[in-house]
Amino acid sequence: MILSDDARGNEMSVIAIVGMGGMGKTTLAQFVYNDNRVKKHFNNLDAWVCVSEEFDVFKITKTILEAVTSSTCDIKDLNQLQLRLRECLTGKKFLLVLDDVWNETYVQWEALCKPFKNGAQGSKVLVTTRNNSVVSVARALSYHLMELPEEDCWSLFAKHAFHDGNSNAHGELEVIGRKVIEKCGGLPLAVKTIGALLRSKPDVNEWDKILKSELWDLPIDEMGILSALRLSYKYLSSPLKQCFAYCSIFPKDYAFKKDQLILLWMAEGYIYQPKNRTMEEVGNEYFLTLESRSLFQKSSDDKSCFVMHDLVSDLAKSISGQFISRLEDGCSHEIVNNTRHLSYFFKQEFHSLKKFETLQKAKRLHTFLHLDMSGYNWPGYYLSKKVAHDLLPTLRCLRLFSLSKYRNITELPESIGKLKHLRYLDLSFTEVQRLPDSICQLCNLQTLRLSNCKKLVALPRDMWKLISLRHLDITKTGIKEMPIHLGRLKCLQTLTKFIVGKGSGTCIGELGNFTNLQGIAFYIGAPKC
Repeated sequence: MILSDDARGNEMSVIAIVGMGGMGKTTLAQFVYNDNRVKKHFNNLDAWVCVSEEFDVFKITKTILEAVTSSTCDIKDLNQLQLRLRECLTGKKFLLVLDDVWNETYVQWEALCKPFKNGAQGSKVLVTTRNNSVVSVARALSYHLMELPEEDCWSLFAKHAFHDGNSNAHGELEVIGRKVIEKCGGLPLAVKTIGALLRSKPDVNEWDKILKSELWDLPIDEMGILSALRLSYKYLSSPLKQCFAYCSIFPKDYAFKKDQLILLWMAEGYIYQPKNRTMEEVGNEYFLTLESRSLFQKSSDDKSCFVMHDLVSDLAKSISGQFISRLEDGCSHEIVNNTRHLSYFFKQEFHSLKKFETLQKAKRLHTFLHLDMSGYNWPGYYLSKKVAHDLLPTLRCLRLFSLSKYRNITELPESIGKLKHLRYLDLSFTEVQRLPDSICQLCNLQTLRLSNCKKLVALPRDMWKLISLRHLDITKTGIKEMPIHLGRLKCLQTLTKFIVGKGSGTCIGELGNFTNLQGIAFYIGAPKC
């Protein structure tokens, strides 16, 4: 169906994979998209876009253009953007995948498709959707996914529930397991999730307990959350429940890295220091457990990143409630006194104080996290100085503070030293020229990210007072030498480089005190950024 060239006239044709949440629409689309025969047929001219609820024509067009040109685009006018994309697609056979489309507005769909219509005959747009109305709006040939047959459900379940994928040696468990998959309604996500849960409980009584759980009797709620997902959450340990619910701070389809998420969990106090193990090792174990339960999955775009299925993201949001909020353009997420964690993303380059006025209600805010969703090479954003200098220092309970990619941030106020609970500070990709001496008063600080702060030439003299510091990233900075007594930072595990200034008192011998340090680059004199 994908490879056939039965296009309507000279236009591309649209194919829609339709089905309820958890049916495997995205998985099927990934299978097609990554197939070598498909790649060859379309001459590797393809793009994948995660759409979700917001049908942003500019954002989708920009993502497609960057994919087909393999380069970052800084065009900010939709018309110019579409003209450029049309030039790239004219006379060429292409494949575009739009994953999780909800748009029911014909005008918006037509606006998006303008550049596609000059493609060669046989070009395809593959859409996945839960909404039948999308099919008529897109005038698509639809392929409706049906529930998995019982034996296919069992094969999928056995693969995840048994370590060898073979149930022959587990007769009693197979009897219970077949009753369990009947309750999954033929939904692959439900089968996979409940199988992953039972894999960690190879005991007949535990399996029987889950089979008889009252959570199976709950209907799929207004958010579409499956009973199998509720059960998977219920049987997590308390620390894992906290870590999972915290992930609702990410928007749907947001790709996150394992190591960074672990540092965020640490900053929030969800991971404690056990004997003979580091917090990072415990965090890694937590992450792998959530991944094994199918709550995290590898990103189809970047294998070094992870994402959550839309339904899993909905589950996390339903659990976190008002404690976690996201600020986004065109979306109103209420911030109340109970709000503890905030992430935000605005498309506009300048972020004014007005955008953050509601933060005045959240005096006990723990997290202020800037999510950059515009790509690694995005030139950056601009933040009102009143936010950094007037508003944020009043939030005395902050554990996590990120100003990454704000180009106009050249300094921090001295008042940052009053944020005594701060454990994570990210100033990467800013124009910061110096750090205030008061930053050395942050005795709980665990992570300090300064990568790509190219105008930063020195660290504060009393850095050794940051006794809890575990991760210091000074990659691509202008730092000319390390401050003295750095060897007193006994907890340090990451130090991206160590610079010995000519004639300075900095001694390489201090590194002998870093028993947990993992990899380091040495420089004599100031390195090039």
